[in-house]
Amino acid sequence: MKRSGIADLPLHGGRVPPWLATRMTTLGTAIAESVIHHHGRSAFLSRLSDPFWFQAFGTVMGMDWHSSGITTSVMGALKRGLNPRADELGLYICGGRGEQSRRTPDELRRVADRTSMDGDALVRTSRLTARIDNNAIADGFQIYLHSFVVTAESEWAIVQQGMNEGTRLARRYHWHSAAVRDFTADPHTAIVGESRGEIRNLVDGRARPAQRALLAIAREDPSRTLAEVRRLEMPAHHDVRRADVNERRLGAVLALAHEREVSDFASLLLLEQLGPRTLQSLALIAEMVHGAPTRFADPARFSFAHGGKDGHPFPVPLQVYDESLGFLRRALGAAKLGQTEKLHGLARLDTFTRLVEDRLSPHADVDAAIAHERAVSPSLGGRTVFDDRKLRRQAPAPRSSQLELFPRGRS
Repeated sequence: MKRSGIADLPLHGGRVPPWLATRMTTLGTAIAESVIHHHGRSAFLSRLSDPFWFQAFGTVMGMDWHSSGITTSVMGALKRGLNPRADELGLYICGGRGEQSRRTPDELRRVADRTSMDGDALVRTSRLTARIDNNAIADGFQIYLHSFVVTAESEWAIVQQGMNEGTRLARRYHWHSAAVRDFTADPHTAIVGESRGEIRNLVDGRARPAQRALLAIAREDPSRTLAEVRRLEMPAHHDVRRADVNERRLGAVLALAHEREVSDFASLLLLEQLGPRTLQSLALIAEMVHGAPTRFADPARFSFAHGGKDGHPFPVPLQVYDESLGFLRRALGAAKLGQTEKLHGLARLDTFTRLVEDRLSPHADVDAAIAHERAVSPSLGGRTVFDDRKLRRQAPAPRSSQLELFPRGRS
């Protein structure tokens, strides 16, 4: 799953509300655990280092499908969900945004103390990759997020993101140890950000003469980047449009929710009676776990699992989200007891969805699908961050500041 690419990531402010953050942690952890169960830890790192899969991953979790906030939210959710079980899963996540990124060396050394890994080597790698992306690539983006994921076998992936306040854009950089042979010769699996024309890239494979000259002057090895990139261009518009989605692939997923015979058979594959709308979400989750790398070129399609916190393409359907989480929890719990049928049901669902796509060739009407989701949103517990603001405005002011001593209820 080695991937090289560039994508536009508009800077997007705001926070993830608690009702979505807790669900993102649970769903992200379940998808990660499912990938590890079926394909192994190395495969999960490969997926993290693929910018297309990563963007789809954040989208299926209910984040805004195109914005820079996916990076912070995904890595934060994974760290909260996976680290308490790090020794069991053999996967450790260090670093994060801002101050957390500066604690990465200490966190890596603590992981090394608990395992047989070389802590000094991991810290050196962390610092070197950060300096490469911040200093050796003069593209105008300053690193503010650095997440280091390492397995018990000392294989690692790094996701870090820089910001250009002048252009209001972000650029995400992906690394995977399996793809790095020389830190000074095209080391990235991907660089995600808007193309800004010609830049100085001292880690480009063609920059050897410049490197030798700098070495002679500074006696220091400059770090380097990509010779060829695959472009993932995330548009500035916030809404999901027809052009953002592969209509044939979405059509196969929507058939699970709207074609009775297809829904009945899909439910049978999962060995569990589920609502048709939940089958739609599970089909997209199944693709996150089992889909081939080529299927993630349209991350917006994965927003049809659980919508987006800002209401694009539709509000987050909490009832569907929770039903999907319930299925995954039950399947993973049974798998720990050696009962893998339900978990393997996701693989069967992914295979079946692709058969529907190939043999029936359904093409979704994207606008109609969005309109339908918005119409049924109230019946599915649809919620956005704007609903939270309305509730705060409507809430009566507390009579006493003493009430602030007690936490407010969260749902």
